[in-house]
Amino acid sequence: MQPIQDIDILDEDVDRAKPLAREATGQQMVYLETYGCQMNVSDSEIVASVLEEHGYGLTRDEAEADVVLINTCAIRENAEQKVRTRLGMLRAQKRDAKRDLTLGVLGCMAERLREKLLEQEKLVDLVVGPDAYRDLPRLLHEANESGQAAVNVQLSKEETYADVSPVRYASNGLSAFVSIMRGCDNMCSFCVVPFTRGRERSRPVTTILSEVAQLVEDGYKEVTVLGQNVNSYHFAQDGTAVSFPELLHRISLVSPELRIRYSTSHPKDCSDELLHVHRERPNICNYIHLPVQHGNTEVLQRMRRTYTRKEYLALIERARRICPGISFSTDIIAGFCGETEAQHEDTLSLMKEVRYDHAYMFKYSERPNTYAARKYEDDVPEEVKQRRLEEIITLQRGHALESNKQEVGRTHVVLVEGPSKKSDEQFFGRTDTNKGVVFDREDYQAGDYVRVRIDDCTSSTLLGTALERTTLQEAAQTETIVA
Repeated sequence: MQPIQDIDILDEDVDRAKPLAREATGQQMVYLETYGCQMNVSDSEIVASVLEEHGYGLTRDEAEADVVLINTCAIRENAEQKVRTRLGMLRAQKRDAKRDLTLGVLGCMAERLREKLLEQEKLVDLVVGPDAYRDLPRLLHEANESGQAAVNVQLSKEETYADVSPVRYASNGLSAFVSIMRGCDNMCSFCVVPFTRGRERSRPVTTILSEVAQLVEDGYKEVTVLGQNVNSYHFAQDGTAVSFPELLHRISLVSPELRIRYSTSHPKDCSDELLHVHRERPNICNYIHLPVQHGNTEVLQRMRRTYTRKEYLALIERARRICPGISFSTDIIAGFCGETEAQHEDTLSLMKEVRYDHAYMFKYSERPNTYAARKYEDDVPEEVKQRRLEEIITLQRGHALESNKQEVGRTHVVLVEGPSKKSDEQFFGRTDTNKGVVFDREDYQAGDYVRVRIDDCTSSTLLGTALERTTLQEAAQTETIVA
């Protein structure tokens, strides 16, 4: 799952704490911070909905909160350390100000570190795992009434929160996350997700389509379909089975003016059927996040990724043949257990062959209870990991710049998301292929689809000139005529 961030190249976890952006009045006020990936943001929207339904107010202002909840990530050690530091600060504020504040931890870290957080370090009053959000109101009441810590970290084989209408607190009102499944069955040797989020289970198709239809009615222009491995989605009802390609096709039919993205894909499940859906449905973005993790087959086997270097490259070639112009991003781990210099070079050579548009790059950090932690030695020295990571980052920056230079002179349809970071006189949006574009705002509005001619670029951003408003349907018809 991709980390939530505003840059394409990352060598460390980024603290993406986001206060709840929807205010209400209630018996108690809750301030919520979210760390980690898109799935964590989606979970926080579920938490907000559950709490609001039970009479809690949601506040932007931490100072007026009666309850502070930290929705956590446990994928990498650095993310955990940042959350621990934040919890220590909040605990100190509660003690020094003699403030009647309930402090809770939700999500992946809660499930994995409940004993340390509650008994050893005594940092929190509440620990709630990712499958227990419906229980939050009862647990908050229990903690307040008894003064004792309240805990529910039970993982579920059924919970998908299919009937919960998320509160879109982190949204810009145009783009939203739609979770279609929870958990993961892949058991990659480096990954803690199966232990913190449980086994795979898919939401009913009807609830997904209903949520998307409501978003369209509310004015949203883009959805990102979420799952730890979306292309393993499978839901059977009344003798009919729906796969991820079929689900994606059905979502695309909800509105021709709704752009559709998804994350994350596992290479072993990226089928030709899915690639043909990309080709046939113009409102499904021509972009796939396809984590490779490493460029050497032996290392991939140790990672338990279930594909070889050759198979991965064949998938990339097949995708580009079926979907001309498709864009790829990836995840890459530097310094995995036993990685030799030659194996590291294989990662660099694979990057040179694929030439990703975006990449999320990390040093390996051992996660407790994973297969790698139990079976392998974390034997690559830290300075070697760092050097190899820097080589990967440098190479990717060069590829990203080359890719962006090829866009100069082309015209793209961009969904206007809002002002750019550097100037209110300019807008920011993304192309169908997920490249960020900045252009003068003129008389355009957030939510418009705009044809933008690309005039210049950096390694991370396209710089363009807006030509005219358009629609996805008009753009698709024009492309068909030109082709």
